[in-house]
Amino acid sequence: MTSTGLRPPPVPQARPVTVAESGSGGVLPPPVSTLRRILAHPRFMHHHRLVAAVLATNIALLAYGLTAGWWRGPEALGDAALANVALAVLVRQQYLVNLFFWLATRAPTRWPLRIRATLGKVYHFGGLHVGAALAGTGWYLAQLGALTVGDGPGGAGALVTGYAAAGLLLAVVGTALPPVRSRRHDLFERTHRLGGWAALLLLWVQAGFLAGGPVALAVSPQGGALAVLTASIALPWLRLRRVPVVVERPSSHVALAHFDHGVTPFPGSSTAVSRSPLWEWHSFANVPAPGRPGFRLTVSRAGDWTGRFIDDAPERVWVKGISTAGVANIETLFRRVVYVATGSGIGPVLPHLLAGQVPARLVWVARRHRETFGDQLVDEILAHQPDALLWDTAHDGKPDMLRLAWQAYRRFDAEAVICISNRPLTWQVVRGMEERGVPAYGAIWDS
Repeated sequence: MTSTGLRPPPVPQARPVTVAESGSGGVLPPPVSTLRRILAHPRFMHHHRLVAAVLATNIALLAYGLTAGWWRGPEALGDAALANVALAVLVRQQYLVNLFFWLATRAPTRWPLRIRATLGKVYHFGGLHVGAALAGTGWYLAQLGALTVGDGPGGAGALVTGYAAAGLLLAVVGTALPPVRSRRHDLFERTHRLGGWAALLLLWVQAGFLAGGPVALAVSPQGGALAVLTASIALPWLRLRRVPVVVERPSSHVALAHFDHGVTPFPGSSTAVSRSPLWEWHSFANVPAPGRPGFRLTVSRAGDWTGRFIDDAPERVWVKGISTAGVANIETLFRRVVYVATGSGIGPVLPHLLAGQVPARLVWVARRHRETFGDQLVDEILAHQPDALLWDTAHDGKPDMLRLAWQAYRRFDAEAVICISNRPLTWQVVRGMEERGVPAYGAIWDS
């Protein structure tokens, strides 16, 4: 048996490697079936299924195009490329993201759990972005090939701008590949932003050549589609502003950033902040306090930028866009949920605990909670979650996260588990719970 070192829970706690035997907890069972185990593997998660669905649709379109003779002219190839690029861009637009979450969470809790559990995977929408970006780039290269070997419209201007745009698109796609993105995240982010803007400008210019001039482009479907894409990309930047921030540092590992500039975001949303808006942005979960204006962000030391933010706290930062829904917003699909968080993963969880929209049970694993996050934050959590399990790794060692999640799920009679942690632990919990037939959710890092 262990103790939290903060507040003893009303039920026996888990040991690091086994689940306490009880009528409501029990031993961690094996996966319910081989099929369930296969489908729970990260390679088959809904994000990858959406990527595959988009690519399969485009392959079917390609098969039709080959029979219809699309290779004889670049127009149809260009339309297919533009349609995919539009999907890739628009599916990440903040208003549409919030709409996806709003629609998915309209399902009442009286609906069958299987349907609600599937709707809860709405945050995998990034698979549409990835699949459409890959397909759009492929179609664009095919169009460029048709323009090169044929006597198509636009002349040399369309070819020059086309090759330049193709180079940028390949750079954007290449730096977004998981191995490159994980090792060179700053390069990925800057290439995605600046390269994407430059590619969009070149697409405008090339479309003008292909259409026969700006007037013809303005009244063409291609011009309308490019205008929508441009507006979608520009919209968050039209809301760019530099706002004051008050930074409280309970420890050298964590900073609590307080904002009060006339905006109170909805619980569980996120805000992007920056010191250099053209170069890098970092998103953090908003923590509004019920009945109070403004909000907080929990910033933990996880790299150079966050380290500088903690050690050299700014007085003002840039913010842009609108507050965007996050994975934990799917909680309203369920009657009761268990939140599993490690370290600063408490940030995205805290607003939901404070809002209290859904009965929840918290499992929070961290190192010396009070010393790291401060008495005020810990007391605030315990005031709303008196039965929370706060596992101190400095005192109790590293726990088996899957077993803790299973035990809390069984004892609380929950319908779902939401895990906010690093990649390995999130996948361990989400995969392990889904293998046992439990709806489980956590960030995917691939969109």
